[in-house]
Amino acid sequence: MASAGGFDIVETAFLETRPTLAEAVARMVEQGVTRVLVVPYFLTLGIHLQRDLPGIVAELASFHQNLEIRVTPPLDGHPALAQILLEHAREALINWD
Repeated sequence: MASAGGFDIVETAFLETRPTLAEAVARMVEQGVTRVLVVPYFLTLGIHLQRDLPGIVAELASFHQNLEIRVTPPLDGHPALAQILLEHAREALINWD
């Protein structure tokens, strides 16, 4: 993401293992970041995106009061997903022994 997107600072975070979002945000704040964009790598709008992530983001925003945090929508319905699935299926069929 960093090199392909031209972003200076990119951190990976997880909801159920480490590094947590709180740890990733803390590392970014230490580097002087004042805006964080969370790009969730979830296919659909499940319980993590409906309940867990908003709660974590609200907690982080209250803890880091000079930090603006936003969250993008999930991958659900993005047109590139169908193309990726087709590519995987075609590749698997070509390599079928």
